[in-house]
Amino acid sequence: MNLTVSLRGTREVRDSSQLFRLTGLLDAFSEPTFRKVLGTKMDEGPKHIILDLSQIDFVDSSGLGALVQLAKQAQTSGGTFQIVTNARVTQTVKLVRLEKFLALQPSVDQALENIK
Repeated sequence: MNLTVSLRGTREVRDSSQLFRLTGLLDAFSEPTFRKVLGTKMDEGPKHIILDLSQIDFVDSSGLGALVQLAKQAQTSGGTFQIVTNARVTQTVKLVRLEKFLALQPSVDQALENIK
């Protein structure tokens, strides 16, 4: 799944969840495509979303805004939205006090456990 030059990802569909693994930059340049593609895939289902951002190099305010919108979309459709994070992403999210809302997780395994 080539989202933009600066953001790439894969999508893995499981029984009750979708796992997106992303690498690169989640910034103003990649955000519109990221939000559109993920929003469409979320509508297709399954409704439980895990976003693996552990390999992401950078998230800016546009990226955070997209994450909040996607989390709201998941909740509205009766699903869940969890983010697997790294130190850089965690720091950015905590700066704006969204760590609880965005359900930050230390690993994909932990996020999958939370769905069961």
